Amino acid sequence: MDKETAEKRIQTLRDELNQYNYEYHVLDNPSVSDYEYDTKMKELQDLEAEYPDLLTPDSPSQRVGGKPLDSFQKVQHNIPMLSLGNAFNEQDLRDFDRRVREGTDAKNINYVCELKIDGLAISLRYIDGILERGATRGDGRTGEDITQNLKTVRSIPLKISENQTIEVRGEAFMPVKSFKALNEAREAEGKDVFANPRNAAAGSLRQLDPKIAAKRNLDIFVYSVGEWEAGELASHSERLSYLKQLGFKVNPETKTCKNIDEVIAYIQYWTEHRPELSYEIDGIVIKVNQMDIQEELGFTAKSPRWAIAYKFPAEEATTTLRDIELSVGRTGAVTPTALLDPVQLAGTTVQRASLHNEDLIREKDIRIGDTVVIKKAGDIIPEVVRVDVDRRSGHEEPFHMPTHCPECGSELVRLEEEVALRCINPNCPAHLREGLIHFVSRNAMNIDGLGEKVIKQLFEHDLVHTIADLYKLQKEELLKLERMGEKSVSNLLTAIENSKENSLERLLFGLGIRYVGNKAAQTLAENFKEMDSLVEANMDDLIAIQDIGEKVADSIVRYFEKPQVQSLIKELRDLGLNMEYKGLTEEDIDTESPFSGKTIVLTGKLEQYSRSEAKKQITALGGTVTSSVSKNTDILIAGEDAGSKFDKAQELGVTIWNEQQMVDALS
Repeated sequence: MDKETAEKRIQTLRDELNQYNYEYHVLDNPSVSDYEYDTKMKELQDLEAEYPDLLTPDSPSQRVGGKPLDSFQKVQHNIPMLSLGNAFNEQDLRDFDRRVREGTDAKNINYVCELKIDGLAISLRYIDGILERGATRGDGRTGEDITQNLKTVRSIPLKISENQTIEVRGEAFMPVKSFKALNEAREAEGKDVFANPRNAAAGSLRQLDPKIAAKRNLDIFVYSVGEWEAGELASHSERLSYLKQLGFKVNPETKTCKNIDEVIAYIQYWTEHRPELSYEIDGIVIKVNQMDIQEELGFTAKSPRWAIAYKFPAEEATTTLRDIELSVGRTGAVTPTALLDPVQLAGTTVQRASLHNEDLIREKDIRIGDTVVIKKAGDIIPEVVRVDVDRRSGHEEPFHMPTHCPECGSELVRLEEEVALRCINPNCPAHLREGLIHFVSRNAMNIDGLGEKVIKQLFEHDLVHTIADLYKLQKEELLKLERMGEKSVSNLLTAIENSKENSLERLLFGLGIRYVGNKAAQTLAENFKEMDSLVEANMDDLIAIQDIGEKVADSIVRYFEKPQVQSLIKELRDLGLNMEYKGLTEEDIDTESPFSGKTIVLTGKLEQYSRSEAKKQITALGGTVTSSVSKNTDILIAGEDAGSKFDKAQELGVTIWNEQQMVDALS
């Protein structure tokens, strides 16, 4: 085939494959078999390989994923991707309607209601009809360029039906079926599973290797236009129709409502029917439909006045508490967890729920055999909120925390001003195991392939006892582990070896020094530059550093005074681990942190952080800490004796975290 004929055939194949993609992934109505699609894709790939100068970025062949990236570039949103105000009940919705009507002279106001997809907000920019850039929302003004990953999402057109220059916004998500399949595969490989589909979607789109994202079966719904050179349409609903005409996937459940009563009816319907969807939603977005009224109402500093997000109330379910399981964390804290009869809650089967600590069990008088009410607000871990005492039979058993560690048998202690019981045996197997899980985690040494299940096998086979043992593992030893073949072992050993080059702050965070989170580790590395200087530092040296308080300083000094720690540091150095600060890299900046762009309130007594330390770390990760709970609060972090703020947060439907969830998010 000569080049001219090949060029015509390539264009024909691209047009056909783009149409097949649209039919399958947008219309859900395929017109050809998988075999025919694959045959034509193979023909296109062969022709492009033969004539590489004819390969273009909008070719369907480019969806399989390109070369891995070194890092994501930061991009500016010319029109900010603002967040929305929140509504939690019918009165909030009617107040919103009243404010809209007071802000305009227009009499005929209608609303567009859209399902609020629980995914990752993204921006897609097209130049002359070709996808030129895809980016995350980030903090609303600055995001990350994830174009290569978004090209692998087959419901995103690489080329739209008109030569438009336009930026559209939408929500990328992972369908529930794909999420379950992904977690099953990761569990089989001994890797950590994702907590929910939103985290899975975000994690997939922030992979540096697009081929990984290509395997994750992501999807998207578009819902608005950012920059657009072609002019205006009279209504938001017309914009959505136009986006569909261009080839974008628009949620078919979107509805135009004549008044606020129809909006409320729409919300009531989806509150009941949301479990029937193939993807997760966490609310309903309501927008004024008429564009001229939107323009008249304008914006506040944080959000548009013409739109609001209704958040579904926290879901509750009733079940039986069969037993209470104890686990020992890397700091020695012994945490009780309720084992429950399986029950459906927020679209998932729940069999475990948090009990936090002994004081909470005593305060709520929780007994084994009780009928309990569990709640899940947003995507937090389910927790037992109360006991149905009227259903007690008299056979329920009170629970008493043990006096000795369930892992090693050492006596448990309760340190001053703490609610948790702790095992302080430094050789406790749970300390060592959980400490190693933390050491290899993403924000610490970031050793890919070392999931929780693999680490547990390493302990079971007596291959590791300390962090240093990780760097002594041999191929022959690892091949004996379950589901570890030649390739997996080779990749794991390479990842372990590469981790030796990490900058000092990652090692410091990985060591698990109490009260030293990501931010504190970064601060220490920036100031001391190398490990020896930090090891030799005294209280005065540490307190002199901004953001290092007395509590943190005391913990650091006590940690490095221990002979076993000094031996560990020497051994790690001898094994070739870097002990110097290399400076902050792009990948260390997490614009997608759980706190980014969120309003946080702290209440009650915190066990692992002082109030000011927690505030500093949350602020460093893009959150805003305020003193009072309101409808604009995204997360309440509740320590002991939370009081009235906790009650108000529950009343408003605000997501409530316990301290451990905050610690995990900071990590």
